[in-house]
Amino acid sequence: MEIEWVQRVPNAPKRMEEIRKIAEELDIYLTVHAPYYVNLNAKEPKKLEASKKRVLKALEMAEIAGARSVCVHPAFYLGMEPEEAYKNVQKATDAIMKKKDKLFPNVNLAFETMGKGTQFGSLEEVLKISKEFGIYPCIDMAHLHARSNGEFNSKNEFNEAFDLYEKYLGKKSLKTMHMHYSGIEYTAKGERKHLSLKQSDANWKDYLKVLKTREIGGVLICESPTQEEDTLLLQKEFKR
Repeated sequence: MEIEWVQRVPNAPKRMEEIRKIAEELDIYLTVHAPYYVNLNAKEPKKLEASKKRVLKALEMAEIAGARSVCVHPAFYLGMEPEEAYKNVQKATDAIMKKKDKLFPNVNLAFETMGKGTQFGSLEEVLKISKEFGIYPCIDMAHLHARSNGEFNSKNEFNEAFDLYEKYLGKKSLKTMHMHYSGIEYTAKGERKHLSLKQSDANWKDYLKVLKTREIGGVLICESPTQEEDTLLLQKEFKR
């Protein structure tokens, strides 16, 4: 189950302790989505510092709540070459990780694969930076599908993505993945909006088959507009 703090992170330690207790009693696997207002490649120092603070606050509250991983939209390129943006994200991540490892060691920082070409968040980018800092990313296959204008939607392409994941982070890492999935509307420029599975061209049945065949572990969060309906649809198909 995902706790959505996409607008702001509550400063509520006692409430987080209550969430942890209930989640443990019900054996619920928790993840968190950090605020959208993060750009670790921001040019303005104030915006960059504010972004780092938002990520750290999400990690702090997630740790208390017992969440295992915090999904973060890492950055925008802002017209820079991807290599230059990577260096800036790398520097900001280093500052975040120095505090995270000391203060919030039990929660993972998961940079998400992003749905637009203007955003930092290709599959290889998030894998590379995750390997460097000893963390693991949030793989949103729908975002990759939109970012590539229709790729990442066949058994072969799903397997290639997981092969690359394994290459960077090791075979054991496939047992503790943080994943998002949904239908998605897109253009040549990338993501437009999330769709329900049946309204989209998402090859979700084959995606689930690949997850089962490879015995992928971890958590898969459904981000469809019809979240409850599609979650049950995915669950039913997966159990067949």
